[in-house]
Amino acid sequence: MRVELPEPSADERAHSERLAALIRAEIAQAGGALDFARHMELALYAPGLGYYSAGATKFGAAGDFVTAPELGFVFARCLARALAPELEGGAADRGREVVELGPGSGSLAAELLLELERLDALPARYRLLERSADLRARQRETLQARCTHLFDRIDWLDAPPAASWQGVLVANEVIDALPVRAFALREEGLFARCVGVDERGGFLWIERPADAQLSTAVEQIKALSPNSFIVGGEGWVRGRSAYCSEVCTLLSPWLAEVTRTLERGSAWFIDYGYAHGEYYAPARSAGTLRCHWRHRAHDDPLILPGLQDITAWVDFDALACAGEAAGLTVAAHATQAQFLIENGLDEVFARAHSQAGGEAARYALAQQIKRLTLPSEMGERFRVMKLARKDGAAG
Repeated sequence: MRVELPEPSADERAHSERLAALIRAEIAQAGGALDFARHMELALYAPGLGYYSAGATKFGAAGDFVTAPELGFVFARCLARALAPELEGGAADRGREVVELGPGSGSLAAELLLELERLDALPARYRLLERSADLRARQRETLQARCTHLFDRIDWLDAPPAASWQGVLVANEVIDALPVRAFALREEGLFARCVGVDERGGFLWIERPADAQLSTAVEQIKALSPNSFIVGGEGWVRGRSAYCSEVCTLLSPWLAEVTRTLERGSAWFIDYGYAHGEYYAPARSAGTLRCHWRHRAHDDPLILPGLQDITAWVDFDALACAGEAAGLTVAAHATQAQFLIENGLDEVFARAHSQAGGEAARYALAQQIKRLTLPSEMGERFRVMKLARKDGAAG
């Protein structure tokens, strides 16, 4: 996928070069080839330098991409209706909470709180797990401006709650940013895709024979989906071409950790992704890695370190398996369009339409709903999965 990208400013290039120097040093320590998962981790999360750790605007029109909450209030109001039954009555119990992972600009938190208040289902606490000081500052500003009267219910976490809690965990477009291992299947066997340095100091792909962890992960994919990776019906890979893709080996331990102390309630995951068989379909031989820079999407994760977002689509069957391993069960799984329709989209639209201040506002509302629901937009590409915890079954 060739895309013309905007030129970074001099300051942006200097920032990117500082992170590139850090990555080059790790590559040298690793003997000239750094596993892609580590490259992705540094590019996104290196303290003070990674994409999500530095201070540039990420979300909305002034950033690099737009998430569902940034489009407006419709998504949050429908999600609030889905969460409300699990939060009602919390004050009479021990107090139920919402824990949001990767809360971005704070827009989803603000709209959820306001709609949950309207539905008489406010949580005792709304907790935002955010490690970036810059994003925390933006979230605080958003929440103070949009729901000042609820601010005493809000706090920030550096890590998942240590003590047992009840309520709902929300993760909107979080799993796609977990570092993934990249692999290539060739006639000669399985290889880990790693990152090296060329003669000019740029980054390039290097392949190394797969280690035991990666080999096991790919064998599990093959066992679950026997037709995965098959090219032309002649076996896994034939000839000079390779089947390239990714697998998130961090998914199961990560999910176990973020839900470990959830004693009663559910975890909701909203992201773009596929079922297992679609993810590793023969036709998808270039993988799912996607990068975002100034609202341009492309597939080269080795450029613009620290400036661009790097994501991989989510394998929702793998998410379900990780949930089962963590003591959770799949309670709901739908496309985003189905989810919104099932959770009051018509009523949310009708109320907002009646309150819209003029034709321009009504048009913007209609455009928002199109982006959220059309198959060619977010409606089919995004999925919503609810993983439920049985009472008292925290790990």
